[in-house]
Amino acid sequence: MADKLRDITGYALEALQKAGAQKASCVAKRGRKDELNVEANEFSLLRSLFEGEITLKALVDGKKGVAIVNKLDKDSINQAVADCISLASSSTPDEAEDIAPKIENKDFDQSVGGSDMDKLFSRAKEFVQQTSDEFPKIILESMGAVFNSYEHAYVNSNGAEFTNFEEYYEANSFFTAKDGESLSSFNYYGTKMQSLDTPFMELGLQRSLLADSVKSLNTRMIDGKFDGKVIVVPTCMDFVLGSLIHCFLGSMPMISGTSRWKDSLDTIVADSKLSIMAAPIDSRIIAGERYTQDGFVSSNFDFIRNGVLKSFALPLYGANKTGKPRALNTAFDNVEIAAGNTSLADMIKGVDKGVLLGRFSSSMPSPSGELSGVAKNSFLIENGQITDALGETMLSFNIVDALMNIPAISIERNMDGRSILPWCCFDGITISGK
Repeated sequence: MADKLRDITGYALEALQKAGAQKASCVAKRGRKDELNVEANEFSLLRSLFEGEITLKALVDGKKGVAIVNKLDKDSINQAVADCISLASSSTPDEAEDIAPKIENKDFDQSVGGSDMDKLFSRAKEFVQQTSDEFPKIILESMGAVFNSYEHAYVNSNGAEFTNFEEYYEANSFFTAKDGESLSSFNYYGTKMQSLDTPFMELGLQRSLLADSVKSLNTRMIDGKFDGKVIVVPTCMDFVLGSLIHCFLGSMPMISGTSRWKDSLDTIVADSKLSIMAAPIDSRIIAGERYTQDGFVSSNFDFIRNGVLKSFALPLYGANKTGKPRALNTAFDNVEIAAGNTSLADMIKGVDKGVLLGRFSSSMPSPSGELSGVAKNSFLIENGQITDALGETMLSFNIVDALMNIPAISIERNMDGRSILPWCCFDGITISGK
């Protein structure tokens, strides 16, 4: 099957070169998704989805054209080739556009031996029943149990070639709690797995998040405003990581020059407790990236090591455009944050007044790092103890300053197949109630 996809990308690459591309690359994927769905606590759907897509890139006299088509037959590819060359011919030359050199061609296999749909159904049914038994006030707005099987292929005109075959399971749940007229804010949890050995309820933070939703049926509003500590739950750390990519590390802020960290490589940008790694090759990351979309074998790397900035999040184009080093992978959501040396219980005991932040609704920070948003699925911490669930509470802070003010990082970490993240405590956060 992989050979056939390689033939498809080879055909497309040859067609691009014959049409006038001096440099070209083709990325293709094809696969199947077998999915069980639950809505409002009831099974609603069993389906198989078949996907196919190819992305073509052509460089003609330094001008780039890109075309994407979701059909893999020759007629569709021929049309995409014509569109790609036409777009390249009408675009503006850019010296930063390029393709990867041939270094080491590889075939990757991340298969698990095929699906067990009977067991997938059993695990999904078990989860629905356990949720009903343990948390009768929870409504599963939707829940998906999925088996994914995909083949990928990459070729370019420098001779680089990669294939990857991956299989994995997913379980994703969206839920609220309801008691009479009281309704909690929605929450969600998702995991990726290589096997179905573990009940879905026992995966990562699933059970605790369901329990927190029930506790959030009765909330308390904070009076006034104060500066305090915020302990960020691992499932909420994506807003920190996403903000760093969007504002400081990614191609857009680096190319535009708005990043406050553009000249900060190998300097201190965070508390020395903080180490953040892009780690798709880690065995705990399921179906992690094996090669980048611009044609390089992926390797793990540090964004921040012991508080020191070690890499930007720049693919080939961003690196060429800025003159900064290229990131060694582009799987910036497959992140590991190093564990700290403080237990979560002791972290909570160290907070006189603050917030356990379960979910954060906000826009991206400004280029300066200023950020504000609403705490949801969150709890008040008073005198070292978690007390009441919070009504919507505003948090305001500068993310650059917050990274320099980390009292503790937990020993415990959550692993969901996508990332490996601890609880992180940030100080000096402005917390505002009614």
